[in-house]
Amino acid sequence: MPELAIETSGLVKTFGDTRAVDGLDLKVPAGAVYGVLGPNGAGKTTAVRMMATLLRPDGGQASVFGHDVVREADAVRRRVSLTGQYASVDEDLTGAENLILLARLLGHRKPAARARAAELLEAFGLTEAAGRQVKTYSGGMRRRIDIAASILNTPDLLFLDEPTTGLDPRSRNNVWDIIRIVVAHGTTVLLTTQYLEEADRLASRIAVIDHGKVIAEGTPGELKSSVGSGSIHVRLRDPATRQAAERVLAETLDTAVYLESDAVALTARITGGNEAEQASRALHRLAEAGIVVDDFSLGQPSLDEVFLALTDHRATEEAAA
Repeated sequence: MPELAIETSGLVKTFGDTRAVDGLDLKVPAGAVYGVLGPNGAGKTTAVRMMATLLRPDGGQASVFGHDVVREADAVRRRVSLTGQYASVDEDLTGAENLILLARLLGHRKPAARARAAELLEAFGLTEAAGRQVKTYSGGMRRRIDIAASILNTPDLLFLDEPTTGLDPRSRNNVWDIIRIVVAHGTTVLLTTQYLEEADRLASRIAVIDHGKVIAEGTPGELKSSVGSGSIHVRLRDPATRQAAERVLAETLDTAVYLESDAVALTARITGGNEAEQASRALHRLAEAGIVVDDFSLGQPSLDEVFLALTDHRATEEAAA
């Protein structure tokens, strides 16, 4: 059995009448990225705060590298670091000043603190901005300096709680590259996200959580296979025909049709075998209806479809308060 970085059993946290985490069971192997995927309000951040010793569980158990998060909190804190959803560095200090200050608080002598700060600034592409106040940084730069601050002392386990929320695609890709580098140097990363693509790209295993509990767990491939069907992905020429295309696909394939964020894209699951034949029939019916298809593909379900099949709502939906 591989070493476990995190193990939780029946973990519970309540706030008044709200059960934010409801019997969470996790086994996170060391040495890779483990994704925790779920919508807003699913309990991801609350679970992370308990595992990082910032909140006391109301029930169940959690351990980090064998250390109980309640009884051995100090031992856990020595091995972990946490980057929350929002940058926590001092915006009135420069990037270099932030890292040097935190390195000194972590016990580095002044020369060592300066050297470590310079090393991380270079590694994260922030050397030219080192002398600027953080409040002048872009959102992507703030996330990078925040993650850099989290690994001044290389942790055995790094919690990244929705680290790319609100970032543009280029900044998001930069953060993904940083996460890969951190893992390559031996740190285990627990990544919470509501972005399906992010979990698919980075995580070797994923736990899907909803309403405070795990509803599915496995590799991205295993989760996609669990849906048990292929999918047809269609891009239309005219977004005005999407409603009609949705109706045609639903009637032809006798299945739910998912409207993508792209205004001309639809996806439908294919069940019952003969996927190529069913896809061909669906395209023929679209043509008969006068709906022009610019592009289509037939393949494995996406993680978004997996989440829909498991929960009946999208991973990026806002959960009810």
